[in-house]
Amino acid sequence: MGRRLPIATKAHTGARPMTLKIVKNSRGRKTTIRLVGELKSEHIDLIKAEMKDHRSQMAFDLSEVSLVDVNIVRFLGSCQTQGIELLHCSRYVREWITRERQVQR
Repeated sequence: MGRRLPIATKAHTGARPMTLKIVKNSRGRKTTIRLVGELKSEHIDLIKAEMKDHRSQMAFDLSEVSLVDVNIVRFLGSCQTQGIELLHCSRYVREWITRERQVQR
């Protein structure tokens, strides 16, 4: 059974609230964290907190992510390097991760 954690933050412009929903689902030795909405730098600590105490295999389901920033892309790339699978990751984000890795070399 998944656990839902709705998180609301204000946009930098203050125009409208942005929402990130985190749904964690564990089955056997695999934990999938579904991220829904807009992923911003300020969400990294919340995501890391959900990653604690995970089972041996971990994956992020990004099928419902609508927006990412550069720090999230770097974070996802780092997670992928550590063996965390990126499920349903858009081609654009995958290409961005690759470009960021090349820049960091």
